[in-house]
Amino acid sequence: MVGVPESHTGWTFITSHARVLAVIADNPNVRIRDIAARCRLTERAVARIIADLEQDGYLSRTRDGRTNTYRIEPDKVLRHPAEAGLSVAALLSLLVQDESDRTRNPVGS
Repeated sequence: MVGVPESHTGWTFITSHARVLAVIADNPNVRIRDIAARCRLTERAVARIIADLEQDGYLSRTRDGRTNTYRIEPDKVLRHPAEAGLSVAALLSLLVQDESDRTRNPVGS
């Protein structure tokens, strides 16, 4: 797992659901424990978020032994009327940074 960001207090622009989705987009085989660490959430909160995303068709998972593999539905549109027509793929293009870009151009440099 790439460096875990420091914890933050106060409000933020990105929801926990979007953060979890971005971590999964970055690694479809990621463990709930690692998602929780990256997003600064509890494992229980991550499991609830994944269940929400699955229930509404944004995400599906397949189980292979002890490993989950997640599949994001990139064409699914976002839920809020203000984002009408904006797809999950469009959101993720803003949130997920290629690993090579992340190491070459760290945020804040």
